This record gives sequence, C-alpha cells and structure tokens, in this order.
Amino acid sequence: MKTKPSALILLSLLLAASGFAGETRPLAERQKEFLSWKFGMFIHFNVATFNERQWATGHEDPGSFAPTRLDCGQWADAAKAAGMKYAVFTVKHTGGWCLWDSQYTTHDITALTNYHQGKSDLVREYVDAFRARGLKIGLYYCLPGDFSARKDNKILPGQTDLHGLPPEAADDYVGFIKKQLTELLTGYGPVDLMWFDQYSNKYTGAQWLEIKAHVHSLQPNCLVIANNSTDFKTTDIHSYEYPWLKTKGRQGLPPEQNTNPAEVCDCLTPGAWFWQTNLTEKKVTSAAEAVTMLKLCNDRQANYLLNVPPDRTGRIPEFLVRRLKEIGQEWQKPEKQQ
Repeated sequence: MKTKPSALILLSLLLAASGFAGETRPLAERQKEFLSWKFGMFIHFNVATFNERQWATGHEDPGSFAPTRLDCGQWADAAKAAGMKYAVFTVKHTGGWCLWDSQYTTHDITALTNYHQGKSDLVREYVDAFRARGLKIGLYYCLPGDFSARKDNKILPGQTDLHGLPPEAADDYVGFIKKQLTELLTGYGPVDLMWFDQYSNKYTGAQWLEIKAHVHSLQPNCLVIANNSTDFKTTDIHSYEYPWLKTKGRQGLPPEQNTNPAEVCDCLTPGAWFWQTNLTEKKVTSAAEAVTMLKLCNDRQANYLLNVPPDRTGRIPEFLVRRLKEIGQEWQKPEKQQ
C-alpha cells in the first residue's frame, strides 16, 4: 500500500468536511440545474483503448497504455464546439486501472509507465482542462462485476478474477471503493457528478445506498447517477443506457411526457464505447441523427450524454471532432432551417 504525507491527508479531511460548496442545495434545485446542461460528452479512455476491448479484465499489459499526443484540452474544445456543457470521464473502468495515483493500489497511473513514466495524473489533466473551459465535471467509476466471464474476455489459467477492481480490493470491496471515492472527491475540487456503472451488482449491490451516502457525505452537492436506475432511492437522476437497453428489447428512452429528471447515454460510434482500430467515419452517427436524439431527450426531460472515444494517440480523431462541430452547428439552427 502506498502512503502519502500526513499534511496532504489532513488537507483531504478538511476538504471533505467542507463539502467544497458551503451550504447543501436541495436535490430538486440541483436536478433542475442538471437539466439545464442538456448535452454532455461521455469519454471512455483507459487501458481498454489499447487492447481492442470494451471490457478490460485488469490483466492487460500496463505498458500497452502509450498515448503519444494525449490532450485533454483538445477533448474539452471538441465538447465546447458541440455545445456540450459537461463531461463524464472513465477514471476507473472494468480493468480496475485507476487513472490517478491512488494511495491504496499500484494498479493505477503509476503502472502505466509509457505515459510520462507513470508520474502523471490523468484525472487532474481532465478536470483542469474541462473546468478551465467552463464545463461541468463528471467522473465515472465502475463497481464490481463478472467482466472476465464474458466470452470475449476470458482470463488465462492461473490469473485471479479481479471483478473490475484493483487486486488490493479483494478482501473488502466496499471499504476499498469508499477509500478511492474519498480520494476522488477530496483531491480535485467540486465534482458535479459521480456516474456509477453496475450499482446493483451481486458483490456490493446490497451496500449501494451506503456507497451513495458516502459520496454525499464528502460532497453534498454532487449528483449521483446509478446507471439504468429509475428509482430516486438509488439514483439522483433517472438513467437510461440507450444502446444496452435496446439490445434487451426495451425502448431505452424516458417515456413521453416524462417529468422525472433523466439522462440518456449513447455512442457517437455505434457499438463501441472505447476506441477500436476499425472505426471509420462511415460508422459515425450523422449530425442530423445526433441532434434528433438530443432534442428528443431534452423534450423528455433528459440530458443526452454522447460517448466520444479518444484514439490511441490520446486525442479525439479529427473526423469525430468535425462531426461534433457539425452537431453543434445543426443544433443551433432555427427550427425552420433544420
């Protein structure tokens, strides 16, 4: 286990006690503000990006993570061009790889030595770039699951199934998760949104409300989204993972006349959350289609969170940047011109 200077730990505790934002705002007020954002960028970028995977296992070669031109400012500029007001970044996905220097594991940015010799903090780079451009900050954290059991994701004989968390979490999933959330929610200033995948999993699902309460204890004004929950007991915002729900034979959208604050997540590159080397411009959703979905979501009291994957250089490819600009231009047209 890593250790940090006691002064930094004390600062973290003081920041946690402050809640970063003074007086706690009513949930209804924060939900109303959330809906004013309307459009956001989902950013799937992690070790899976470099391994042709959507569901990393944690046994990938950390040296494979080798972006050569990573630029979070470029991501943020592309989001602004599209008219987006917030972003959600995969700071820990199914591989358990943490994109910050966590004191509780070595399964983190320090192991990714082909990026600044492991001496960086990609969460900090993201937060600083997006906040500097006036964009709201969201962090994605994946809870445990049986990701290695997927047919395209088998682990090798002798490898331990990490269930989506760093190895150090094995004896106390909930305690470990809470410690990492404390790092994320005390080390980067106000976080507007914590976005959780797999909240109802069989390993920590029974303690989900405890985890959710922990987030609010650290930052009372931070909204919590539990993916695919439409119960305000378990989520602050109703959540619809559009591509996945469609595969389950469900509409994947809030109902017409919906009055509950909601969010719909979708992919600009259908079928791929993380970058895949076979992605081409022909496979990208058109600007007209994206704007139609954006307006439909907004009309149904939902934000539209559109995933845009950076490639292996660490930048959003130019054909996706162009498409985002086209979306922004199309969205801003008067109705009669669309």
